Amino acid sequence: MDRKKILIVEDDSSIAEIERDFLEINGFESVIVTNGTDGLKEVLSGGYDLVLLDLMLPGLDGYEVAKKARAAVDIPILMVTAKTEDADKIRGLGLGADDYISKPFSPTELVARVKANIAQYERLTHPAEDGMIAAGRFRINPKAHRVYVDENEIDLKNKEYELLTFLAANPDVVFSKETLYERIWGMDALGDIATVAVHINRLREKIERDPSSPVHIQTVWGAGYRFRV
Repeated sequence: MDRKKILIVEDDSSIAEIERDFLEINGFESVIVTNGTDGLKEVLSGGYDLVLLDLMLPGLDGYEVAKKARAAVDIPILMVTAKTEDADKIRGLGLGADDYISKPFSPTELVARVKANIAQYERLTHPAEDGMIAAGRFRINPKAHRVYVDENEIDLKNKEYELLTFLAANPDVVFSKETLYERIWGMDALGDIATVAVHINRLREKIERDPSSPVHIQTVWGAGYRFRV
């Protein structure tokens, strides 16, 4: 099997070297870049399977790198930062990051999150031989990784697509945020479930006629979310 290639964009050399060492021990190839400007160039050059992206960077900051990278490439972006406020997490996820890990972190956790995000991406880009999912206004083609609402194709990022597909395949079933995180992000108890709410809101903006009064992705207070046809 080909070794997965990870781009580390981190200006703290000690942290970057720890990330690189543990990734390489676990079979990954890695490249370190120490500023946002060069980091973006590397992302756009292609050939990477995941980006570990610090937020506080010289040159372009991590937010700007994530925004520009997401507009051009479709690979997992895992933000690594000392910032722990929910607003920072929400901003990063809103700009296209797939996951978030806060410093200090255990190298074992970091490697686990990298593996989970790559595995999830591969499940999306190489789906099982499933048939079309049809649910009211929605048609989802797992083989082609395409989603249609009222016969109009909509553009969804990886986690948005996976989340909608899972919910649409299980209509009227209520899932907690914790369950959705485990099913979609592939990690149990290692992530921040605020990620789920961010992606639910982004999905509503794309598929609901009135995102402020959602019909299809409903909140069941105190329990979680359900999909209604």
